[in-house]
Amino acid sequence: MVFKKLKLALSMLIWLPVLFLGAQEHPKLILTKTGVDQIRQQLGKLPLLDKTVKAVKEEVDIAILNGIDVPVPKDYSGGYTHETHKKNYRLMQQAGVLYQILEDETYAIYVHEMLKAYAELYPTLPIHPKERSYARGKLFWQCLNDSNWLVYTSQAYDCIYDFLDKKDRKYLENKLFKPFADFISIKNPQFFNRIHNHSTWGNVAVGMIALAMEDDALLERALYGIKDAKLAQGLKDNDGGYIIEPGKAAGFFANLDEPFSPDGYYTEGPYYQRYAMYPFLIFAQALQNVKPEVKVFEYNNGVLLKSVYALLQLSDKDGEFFSINDGQKGMSYYSNALVNAVDIGYFYGGKDASLLSIAKEQNTIVLNDAGLAVAMGIKAGQQLPFIKESVAFTDGAKGDEGGIAVLRKNDLELVYKYTAQGLSHGHYDKLSYSLYEDGEEVIQDYGLARFVNIEQKGGGNYLKENKTWAKQTIAHNTLVQDQESHFGGAYEVGSKHHSNLVYATLDQSEVVAVRAKEENAYPGTKMVRTMAIVQDSTWQSPVILDIMEVQSKEAHQYDMPLYYLGQPMTVSVPITSAELLKPLGAKNGYQHLYKEAVASLTNDNLKFSWLQNQRFYTVTAISTNKDSLVMGRTGANDPEFNLRRDPVLIQRRNAVANTVFVSTIESHGTYSPVSELAVNATSTIQKIEVILQNEDYLVTSITKTDGSIYAVAFSKQKTDKSTKHNIAIKGKQITWQGPCTLINLN
Repeated sequence: MVFKKLKLALSMLIWLPVLFLGAQEHPKLILTKTGVDQIRQQLGKLPLLDKTVKAVKEEVDIAILNGIDVPVPKDYSGGYTHETHKKNYRLMQQAGVLYQILEDETYAIYVHEMLKAYAELYPTLPIHPKERSYARGKLFWQCLNDSNWLVYTSQAYDCIYDFLDKKDRKYLENKLFKPFADFISIKNPQFFNRIHNHSTWGNVAVGMIALAMEDDALLERALYGIKDAKLAQGLKDNDGGYIIEPGKAAGFFANLDEPFSPDGYYTEGPYYQRYAMYPFLIFAQALQNVKPEVKVFEYNNGVLLKSVYALLQLSDKDGEFFSINDGQKGMSYYSNALVNAVDIGYFYGGKDASLLSIAKEQNTIVLNDAGLAVAMGIKAGQQLPFIKESVAFTDGAKGDEGGIAVLRKNDLELVYKYTAQGLSHGHYDKLSYSLYEDGEEVIQDYGLARFVNIEQKGGGNYLKENKTWAKQTIAHNTLVQDQESHFGGAYEVGSKHHSNLVYATLDQSEVVAVRAKEENAYPGTKMVRTMAIVQDSTWQSPVILDIMEVQSKEAHQYDMPLYYLGQPMTVSVPITSAELLKPLGAKNGYQHLYKEAVASLTNDNLKFSWLQNQRFYTVTAISTNKDSLVMGRTGANDPEFNLRRDPVLIQRRNAVANTVFVSTIESHGTYSPVSELAVNATSTIQKIEVILQNEDYLVTSITKTDGSIYAVAFSKQKTDKSTKHNIAIKGKQITWQGPCTLINLN
């Protein structure tokens, strides 16, 4: 109802001629006349502003000396023509800003000359010669990159708008901008009229040029999609995601409604949320400047501003985003998109001083009104620390489609994923997790199989191994049944389901825990996983506790992989190394795993230790005589070496229906290659057990090497924080409040 009322109100306002025919001043999108004046007044006074202007000026000045190059497109990502057109749109945007700030017509002339070159080239271009994309562009191999070009170029055009005479503007708009906007929208509705980060870029591209040209019809199209677009049901993109689904709205506001949860989490995950945040926020900024009556930053309870905080919380100690779904490792909040997000979040979100500490780390700003405010706040020393806490974000437009949690204690960060599918960039890994310490991966999520913008590897695009390996369940730290992926690895099935949160308790000093369940990944099988970080005040370091409960109607083989990083130190059972490396299976990702060693397990604890980043780690797992151990490594059936050669430890349990996997992970010591001294190189955990398991409770015990015994108790049914519990454990009556607790049994 809120969306419909806003749409009606905005539609009525759009068609009032006074809005656009009132000859609005330029620039007005990301820069305003007032902002430009203020920036000019602060030149030489704000170190961060001066540093940014200097860096941008040096880059653009070199480009001007090198001349304008607008080549005929022919390459994939990473190729010469692709990178040249990508560089051009960034240079135009920067040059336009410099023209406004420095009042040097050299930069306006540069933008104008390049735009004229594009206006001459664009009408001559056929569809891009590379045929991989479901929506091929003209300048680039996909409409997505064409949209990137128009988003940035719109800003450049806005900056030099008043420099041009009416004849020049008419020429550029009729020869270049309007045909460009029509191509990525009307002529490619399968790209433009959907819910996806691709479409967000398309919607914003059309919307930005509409605001710059003051074109009502284009703005309506950008905000609400193409009316009566003729698209066949069941169409898919290159990643297997649906193009259109019955009853789905389209346009900018639909893409703002659908993929975001009320918490600001974006369903495709932080890597693609980072990518989508630039168009979302840059258009929101333009709408706020041109049409403040829309109140876009208040839309949907301020979800855009919430999303900035969600992204920052989904980064590790070093600012790198946690790798889930199709995520590339190493992407961080130092990217240009996040510099823009932090500056806009600060300027339009009440000037939260904690964001200034992130901006100070980024050590650059965007050259507009928002960036100026950040530079002034930092110069005044107003920044406060940005605190990364244990958090649990919901997924889905209504916040009822599972979610993702980050448990933090000391330098440990445990990422627990129980989300919806995540559109076409999602992986089949319900209830999976990864672990970081001090900003370094310890237990990894593989991420995507792609070398972004490296032409030598598949044109910089997704490799076939992204589907055959990276998306498959065995590539993640979660349960695999009968060597089949969750939902059969079928997007049509996975997109209909999501995991569900049971509870999250994040504010206790001794236990932070999240419990979630998945009932659709395998028909007839229910999985419930509880992940916790526990620490008694007497312990040297926290301990990760992982409990996976499995209930099934039939007996199955269960695999629990652990993708540790580092060098194995010790294994508590005798292992047999393979003389000849062979794949672990034939499909569902198993064909990409070499079997390096095997071992039989007993009714005891499996202990495995390794060294990573000069730190020692040990996993202790309850095992049975039906279990075996497989030590493997990625790289099988990979003749082009597209996959990393990463190790995995798999606990396999055969011929059981109902079972529970319990393990701990402990960081317990360090090694110095300088002093050649190992400190606390062995685990402090002697043994773990399940000491109580029924319909209401599950209690595990942790016996330390000093003889002390602790129990971690979880309530299965009564999960409210106010509920009191009383159970008998080893002859003691234990009472506590809330869904879980750590108990000293000594």
